[in-house]
Amino acid sequence: MPKITWKPGTMLYPVPVVMVTCGSVPKDYNIITVAWTGTVCSNPAMTYISIKPERYSYEIIKNSGEFVINLTTEKLVRSADYCGVKSGRNVDKFTETGLTPGKSKKVKCPVIEESPVNIECRVKKIIKLGSHDMFLASVVAVDADEKYIDKEGKFKLDEAGIVCYSHGQYCGLKKPVGRFGFSVKKKCRRK
Repeated sequence: MPKITWKPGTMLYPVPVVMVTCGSVPKDYNIITVAWTGTVCSNPAMTYISIKPERYSYEIIKNSGEFVINLTTEKLVRSADYCGVKSGRNVDKFTETGLTPGKSKKVKCPVIEESPVNIECRVKKIIKLGSHDMFLASVVAVDADEKYIDKEGKFKLDEAGIVCYSHGQYCGLKKPVGRFGFSVKKKCRRK
């Protein structure tokens, strides 16, 4: 199949769409929607977010050294979009969206109560990259909504309605198409 070569760009899609909360005191609380985020290490647990330096949340996170990644669901996607296009310099995003700031367990900035998973983070390093700077962070706590945890203690994230972002659109996640290791799993022989 013939291919066309484009200029270098960010074509790795879909990506997570999350609402990042920041601010150490209620008057400074803010929410920024971020798609440049992900896991960088599992042990120790580390993540990152990349933000343009001119964004309002950038200085808040830089000064406090903390933030919370709040997973976005289909029910929260309108709020996530709003928090991505409006600036906290001009509006109180918690008030405007009706989202509830909750108390974090390990950091001073709030969690979003309506989010099924809140990932509390402490900045380890800020890496200047170009259009965005990366906040490399340790995960210090993960708060999960107990209604999505089954009897065996497994988190049923598929039931939470998590969304992702792809080429300008928010997308729901569909049915699974495989499970880790399924390509090499031995088939059971029936007698």
